[in-house]
Amino acid sequence: MSRVVTVGAAQLGPVEPEHSRSDAVARMIELLRDAAGMSCDLVVFPELALTTFFPRWYMEDQAEVDRYFEREMPNADTQPLFDEARRLGVGFYLGYAELAVEDGKTRRFNTAILVNKEGVIVGKYRKIHLPGHAEVEAWRAFQHLEKRYFETGNLGFGVFKEFGGTMGMCLCNDRRWPETYRVLGLQGVEMVLLGYNTPVHNPPAPEHDDLSLYHNALVMRSGAYQNATWVVGVAKAGPEAGVPMIGGSQIVAPSGEAVAMCTTLGDELAVARCDLDLCTSYKSTIFNFDRHREPQAYGLITSRKGINTAAK
Repeated sequence: MSRVVTVGAAQLGPVEPEHSRSDAVARMIELLRDAAGMSCDLVVFPELALTTFFPRWYMEDQAEVDRYFEREMPNADTQPLFDEARRLGVGFYLGYAELAVEDGKTRRFNTAILVNKEGVIVGKYRKIHLPGHAEVEAWRAFQHLEKRYFETGNLGFGVFKEFGGTMGMCLCNDRRWPETYRVLGLQGVEMVLLGYNTPVHNPPAPEHDDLSLYHNALVMRSGAYQNATWVVGVAKAGPEAGVPMIGGSQIVAPSGEAVAMCTTLGDELAVARCDLDLCTSYKSTIFNFDRHREPQAYGLITSRKGINTAAK
């Protein structure tokens, strides 16, 4: 019997600085209701879905920065989303800025959570591959200060037995790194959930701008295929605070094929029936890690300088 999870990729249009968290949550609830009407089991929202993408501004006052962080989850602003998810019987993934106190130390992470159909948090991930820079760079049209405002995630790439399968999570820049998918793949992941906020313009390398959507699709589809997993990538898109953000939200099968995709830069829902058993034909054949993967040989193939030493 197949294990089908019907998933909604719930793209959000711009969340402007003047928009409240309640405004953003109201929009997410509408998408959640639409998803329930299409028999979705799970809805995936973007990275930093509750606020505008604040790392684009340099702020010296920590209190000003902390206005964008959540100290608990759920809280008064997000509780309606949890309540509606429980009422509808639909789970969700949500990205947000997390302020946590651990061992007496205040810490700040770019975080995502997985919530089950009962409205209960069943998984948490903290972003590991932080892009951008830590100090103001005045030559940029806008900043990308994730390295200033967030710490590197400390929870690793975990998997969660939920929705009838093995779920994994990551965030934005994580999707560009093969290690993300491979660490999850080695744990038998069957669906990777990821939210992102990606500007069209890349200030250090503007020659990449025209390839932003291509590269976005490339890394998610290759990660899906090479690790025999579904990938659900969901954007916050459109001209947010004057900065154009890519869309391209999509659901990718273990074959590497995109089976559903958003076509606008606004609030939109793309839905697919994802058979988790489709992973098996790839995990048991071409990407049977136990049979074909040769980690013991990798150190013999390349030296630290990338020279092929095994052939000498």
